[in-house]
Amino acid sequence: MRWPLAANLSMLFSELPLHERPAAACAAGFAGVEIQFPYELAASQLERELARLALPLVLINVPAGDLMQGGAGLAAVPERRAGFQAALEQAVAYAERARPQRVNVLPGRLADGVEREAALACLADNLRLAADRFAGLGVGVCCEAINRLDMPGFLVSSSAELDDLLARVDHSNLSAQLDLYHMVRMGEALPESIGRLAGRIGHVQFADAPGRGAPGSGSLDFVDAMQALDEANYRGWLAAEYCPGVNDTLAWLADWRAAGWVG
Repeated sequence: MRWPLAANLSMLFSELPLHERPAAACAAGFAGVEIQFPYELAASQLERELARLALPLVLINVPAGDLMQGGAGLAAVPERRAGFQAALEQAVAYAERARPQRVNVLPGRLADGVEREAALACLADNLRLAADRFAGLGVGVCCEAINRLDMPGFLVSSSAELDDLLARVDHSNLSAQLDLYHMVRMGEALPESIGRLAGRIGHVQFADAPGRGAPGSGSLDFVDAMQALDEANYRGWLAAEYCPGVNDTLAWLADWRAAGWVG
C-alpha cells in the first residue's frame, strides 16, 4: 500500500521562514503539507502559495491557548469554554480560506483544581462543537494522544484513552490523529495501538523514537507499523513530524519509496 506523504512545516525546513517552507517541501518530493499553528501567515497568503504549488494543506491545529508554553490549553478546561469557542472561530475563519482537509483539537493538560472527569466532559463537549462546526465546511476534525513523558499531565496519552474519548463523543466527523512516536513513547506496541483504533484513524504522524528524529535515527519498527496500517485499511496521509538533527537528510524518503510505502 502506498500512502500520500506530507511534511509538517512547523518542524521540517525550519531554517526557512514559514512562507517559504511549502516550496521546499514540494521540491523535496512531499505530496502535501501540514502546519501546527499557521496563524502567523495570512490565510490568503498561504492559500495563494499552496495553489501555486498545487500542494494540499492536509492539517492544522485549532489554537491551543497557553498549551505550548506549559499551560493547560483550552479544550479541556471548563472555565475556558469561551476561550475555546473563540479559538474555534479563528480556526474556522482560517480554514475557509486555506482549506485544510482536517483540523486537530489538542486535548491539553489536566488543569490544576479540575477533576479528570470534568475535564473529559468539557473536552467531549468542545469536540462535538468543533465536529459540528467544521462539518459544514467539509473539514474533518481529529484529536490526538500525546505522551506524558514529553508533556507531563497531558489529559489523553494512550490509544486506549483516545479510543474511550472517541466513543464518548460519538460523532461522525471526529477521528483519531495517531502519532506513532507518541504511542511508542508510552510503551505501546504499534500493531496493538493501530488495531485498537482501526476504522477511526483520520490522520497519521510519525517520528522515530525515542529521540523524535528522522526515521532510522531510533528504534521504532516502521515495518510493523506500515503492515498494521495496511491491515487496518488506513488510506489517509502519513505526515513527517520530527525534529531534524544537524546530520539528518531525507535519505529515509528514498528508502520508503523503495519499500512501496509512499508514492
